[in-house]
Amino acid sequence: MPELRRIPVNGVELNVALAGSGPAVLLLHGFPHTWELWTDVTAGLSDRYRVIAPDLRGFGASSRAASGYDAGTLAEDAAALLTTLGVSSAAVVGIDAGTPPAFLLALRRPGLVRRLVVMESLLGRLPGAEDFLAGGPPWWFGFHAAAPGLAETVLEGHEAAYVDWFLRSGTLSDGVRPAIRDAFVRAYTGRQALSRAFSYYRALPESAVQIEQAVATGRLTVPTMALGARPVGPALERQLRPVADDLIGHVIEDCGHIIPLHRPRALLALLRPFLAGAGAKAA
Repeated sequence: MPELRRIPVNGVELNVALAGSGPAVLLLHGFPHTWELWTDVTAGLSDRYRVIAPDLRGFGASSRAASGYDAGTLAEDAAALLTTLGVSSAAVVGIDAGTPPAFLLALRRPGLVRRLVVMESLLGRLPGAEDFLAGGPPWWFGFHAAAPGLAETVLEGHEAAYVDWFLRSGTLSDGVRPAIRDAFVRAYTGRQALSRAFSYYRALPESAVQIEQAVATGRLTVPTMALGARPVGPALERQLRPVADDLIGHVIEDCGHIIPLHRPRALLALLRPFLAGAGAKAA
């Protein structure tokens, strides 16, 4: 089992799972997850790497925060966490809500991020996701971002059923192990927990502006791998292609959105060589 520590960074305390030794790998989860999303990935990497898997600000067992759910602040949290742990260079892996801060961290701090892996998310309004968004964004984006308090009022008392829907949908109906499912349900139960989670969605317009400003003044220079499954597929790779100098993309077949829990072996088969520096620069 990883060691759990509470680490103060950037005005909040993050609950952080730590395992292994060697070059650092920072793992950033999404919704409705906690650090336990990475359970199988941590087990598969900790023999060679120092794995660092925080609960994002306000999520899981990390401390409550009234603000700071935009991608830029979450990226600052990640940078401060690495600094506090004495890490001068890390590979950064993000999925879903963890992808935009991972991207901004790598673009803004290429000296800190040696390799970047992003998956199953979109980067604001960057071109390339038009096919995916042809029917509009996923329905829950609007629901979560609606007038503060609305989604919380509707869902309070029904959190387990709501989380279960995402876990089934994100694994093509296979579901996840009961212990991990129960940890996710606990993390998102209660009005305050829901409000913090939905604050990420309510900050998406601000995050989109941050991403647009970042790519207007710089390029992603670190080696990057974009991974897709269902439903995002190659959309993230297409967004990154015009702004990244060194990019490779893969779509994992027969895999739902929650790649680290649905197809951990396939994910590790791609992560291990990429983190080790194998593979040529993509055309």
